[in-house]
Amino acid sequence: MTAIDIEDACPTCKVPVGQDNTIPCPHCGALYHKSCWQANGNKCIAEQCTGTVWDLLPTQEDPENPETVPPPLVRSSFNGWVIGISIALFLVGVASLAIALGVPHKLVLIIGVVVCALAFDYVNGMHDAGNAIATVISTRVLTPATALIMAAVLNLAGALIHTGVAKSIAMKFAAHSVTPTEITLPMILCGLIGASSWSYITARIGLPVSTSHSLFGGLIGVFLVAHIPLNDSYLGQLALFMVVAPVSAFIVGWLLMVILNAIFRNVAPYKLNKHFRVWQVFSSALMAFSHGSNDAQKAMGIITMALASGSYFSHQVTIHWGSPMISQCLTWLVGADGHGDINVPPWVKIACALVIALGTGFGGMRVIQTLGHKIIKLAPIHGFAAEAVAAATIQIVTLKGIPISTTHVISSSILGIGASRRLSAVRWGVAGNIIAAWLFTIPTCALASALLFWLVQSTGLERLVQ
Repeated sequence: MTAIDIEDACPTCKVPVGQDNTIPCPHCGALYHKSCWQANGNKCIAEQCTGTVWDLLPTQEDPENPETVPPPLVRSSFNGWVIGISIALFLVGVASLAIALGVPHKLVLIIGVVVCALAFDYVNGMHDAGNAIATVISTRVLTPATALIMAAVLNLAGALIHTGVAKSIAMKFAAHSVTPTEITLPMILCGLIGASSWSYITARIGLPVSTSHSLFGGLIGVFLVAHIPLNDSYLGQLALFMVVAPVSAFIVGWLLMVILNAIFRNVAPYKLNKHFRVWQVFSSALMAFSHGSNDAQKAMGIITMALASGSYFSHQVTIHWGSPMISQCLTWLVGADGHGDINVPPWVKIACALVIALGTGFGGMRVIQTLGHKIIKLAPIHGFAAEAVAAATIQIVTLKGIPISTTHVISSSILGIGASRRLSAVRWGVAGNIIAAWLFTIPTCALASALLFWLVQSTGLERLVQ
């Protein structure tokens, strides 16, 4: 038996298995005698089993061993709905009170967009917390606390360094003939609410969707109802990379694993794991940085679009407080120079970076609490390969200024890693979930946001708040 492959011998009794009366592990494809599989409690005991926490659907319950069943994702759904609705009503009440007290409508709407965008950013970081830290925890390379801190810090760093994705969302979604002020604040807010609502609802019922695709759909739906011409060239790029990035991650992941399999075929497993435990720290760190550099910019782009709509960049904002140096620093932080150039203000970068880091941190706590239920043994070489491929793919697309779904990329990379062993080692239901997200998320969010904005228009609220 090699360091990476699993021979067709039953892992329980070590006797070769035939084609009849066998049961394959749904994670790694290891073949068991039916009696051995049942004796193991319908669980795989192969050391190289590739089951991971990246499975996008919860594991099936084992009625004979209920203590191993992961807690249902919808167990606290009622409380979640109550909290979500309560927060929404509270924000509406605060906004209404501010308007009643004479606060300008435009300022209230801008603040509303900023709050919703940061909430979207927080949920994004919370949902994807496991993408970077799952493998290093499951392989015991890092402790949960250390992995969590690393992911949060590198999410913060990635969000602060890159801005290309944010600028492309703020400036390229609509056709070039559209001026920033033609995209009104109610449009942006309705698009963001539609996207966030869909992401929240699907998260509560445990359906895997892309928050990135939700955001795209929300903006597209609102722009269509408002008769804002779309940038067909940019949307074509988004559609292309929605397919190309996951497919590329799958192919490169498969190829990398084949190469590693050939190189280290005769290396003892303990030596292989020892070296790749070190390399996996770097690959997971790069994955966390890449996640922050792409996902955090989506909220930055929405806030920047709202600021441009409110003519924020056409005014010179100068703050006089304390010494001249402090005043200059605060003026730079605000980021409105009066020249009309649309750039991501420093305060937007810092706010989005901090929020996605906080979301990663608190979301990671939930991951840690369920590690014993969701993580199955994973060799460091597999974790390194999957993370390295996914991080490289995300970085290449980020440098082009294209927002993509980081979850779909890492999931596709894992599918490629599994397919390098044998096709039966892959949980192809994950691939089906990705395709379903492509097909349903964007049109559903577009419809929800379009309906919401149509209601705003029909009731005259859009004219009221302008």
